[in-house]
Amino acid sequence: MAELEFTARGVRIGRRLRSLTRAGQVRISDGRLELLTSYGSEIDSAPVQAVRASRPWFAPGGRALADLNGHRYLLTLSDHDPAPGEPGPPAARRFIEAVRRASGRGA
Repeated sequence: MAELEFTARGVRIGRRLRSLTRAGQVRISDGRLELLTSYGSEIDSAPVQAVRASRPWFAPGGRALADLNGHRYLLTLSDHDPAPGEPGPPAARRFIEAVRRASGRGA
């Protein structure tokens, strides 16, 4: 089994004004970024070297943009409070750093 470099659950994933899932998952594993629905179905995936991740200027701190295969996704990584006893979702900054590290572009 491959070692996960980054994973976040409970992520809201949207494209333009459309929400694709409110409780999705973002994974970076084996040099690949995967966006998954809450049921584990793949929304999109790409080699991490072909992904551009950034923080949008128009949104609060818990959001990140990910450009994959010509599509731009808005990821909300810290929109809700975690359940009691559960750790909260990773911040958008950690996601952006994980993409840069995995692609070899530095932190």
